[in-house]
Amino acid sequence: MASKHAPVALLTGQLCTEQVWRDQIRALEELTSVWVFVPREHDTVGEIAKAVLDSLPERFSIIAHAMGGFVAFEILRRAPERVVSVALLSTLAPNDTPPQTARRQGYLRLVEAGKFADVVGERIPILLRPAGREDSALVSIVRKMAEDTGPEVFLRQQRAIMTRPDSRPGLSAITCPTLILFARQDGIVTMEHQREMHEGIAGSRLEIIEDCGHLMTLERPELVSKALADWIGAN
Repeated sequence: MASKHAPVALLTGQLCTEQVWRDQIRALEELTSVWVFVPREHDTVGEIAKAVLDSLPERFSIIAHAMGGFVAFEILRRAPERVVSVALLSTLAPNDTPPQTARRQGYLRLVEAGKFADVVGERIPILLRPAGREDSALVSIVRKMAEDTGPEVFLRQQRAIMTRPDSRPGLSAITCPTLILFARQDGIVTMEHQREMHEGIAGSRLEIIEDCGHLMTLERPELVSKALADWIGAN
């Protein structure tokens, strides 16, 4: 019997693989069909969004983490009529500030110098809450996802992020049901970013997950899975 809920596209952040969604996939597949998109082949947000749109049925919902949120905003600009609902996790609407661009250029130099492992090591403190950094199993997953991503794909992801447009002007045009999930101890995005999206998207819902960092799907899998399954189930 066909599901009464729209298929779901899981849009993955940088240096992450399908593994970042392991628990959420199980929860969501009880409700509908699930596609996972990891940005590997393209170096602009527009190209990634086109690849997602070309791969999906006419109508679908989006759950987007981090960099995946930038792709979600681009999809909503290009084909808003196709999106049933959207959940934005650990993401933000603005394009990079000059300090953020400078940091990313530093990452590019490290990779080009053959020091990709240094990039991964530098990012762990901003990806995980303090307690998560002491969890050897969790850190191992983060490192394995980065290893499976590899330096060449990481460079393409960085270029896509660095050249993404500012999505703030289009927030008011988003009319589909929108859930914003924020981890209180996120080391990359801030509460101000979440308020900006929440206030810009009429009728959006903002939920905060306590004692959790940027990789919320891995740090608080049960809470995140329940929140997302409830959201898809209601839409």
